[in-house]
Amino acid sequence: MTTLDLSTLYAADGTARLARLDEYVATAVAAVPPGADATLTGPAPVWLYLRVAHALHGRCRRLVYTSPVSGDVPIFDHTP
Repeated sequence: MTTLDLSTLYAADGTARLARLDEYVATAVAAVPPGADATLTGPAPVWLYLRVAHALHGRCRRLVYTSPVSGDVPIFDHTP
């Protein structure tokens, strides 16, 4: 399982910037190996979560969102 804390994508700026979205997505995709089970977590804007999840579809076998409030929430699961 690969866990990606989305807040680390924009930690240097302190605030997520829509103008840097392509950079964030490229970093996230590079961090998740093809065919992996992945978990997205961390404080981040919903637009960043949505775009990263979209980019990982077709690359990951299974994608889950997790937070202390919601627990694990499956986004997609392509396991046979």
